[in-house]
Amino acid sequence: MSEERPTSDAAQEDVADEVRAEEARATDADAWAKACAEDLAAEKARRRAQHGTPPGTAAEELRKLVDAVADKLSGLNSPLFGAVASGTAQQMVNQVVQQAKAAVEPVIERNPDVFDHLAAAGSELLAAYRSAVEAQERRWTTRDTGPRDEGTGPGEHIDLD
Repeated sequence: MSEERPTSDAAQEDVADEVRAEEARATDADAWAKACAEDLAAEKARRRAQHGTPPGTAAEELRKLVDAVADKLSGLNSPLFGAVASGTAQQMVNQVVQQAKAAVEPVIERNPDVFDHLAAAGSELLAAYRSAVEAQERRWTTRDTGPRDEGTGPGEHIDLD
């Protein structure tokens, strides 16, 4: 029986070694994750300082656009109406701007993700269009130097040189 006890002590020591190794790996992983998070935060701060605040979501950007257009239209003085009518025209413009903002704002608040999806879809459509245009441009600009094979149609290629 005395032989089993050293084996059991050795097994317990092995288990303890495994536990210590696992704790060391967990500590290393936590330290690595913390260092990565600190590096990411520092990089974001550097980019923010260099390039300014990054754009917000599509909904936030649409809200900014609506506000900017509203401010621009509200401050617009039209010489076409004359001095008497300009006050009335300005009031009408302000009223239309406020109605437009009142119509757009609830839609933005209820569906902010929709605008992100629309922006992504627009980007995908633009990429598809560019791809199609580039492919067509390549076909237009490349020349075949070899004999043409237009298929088995009734026409025949005639070289005019």
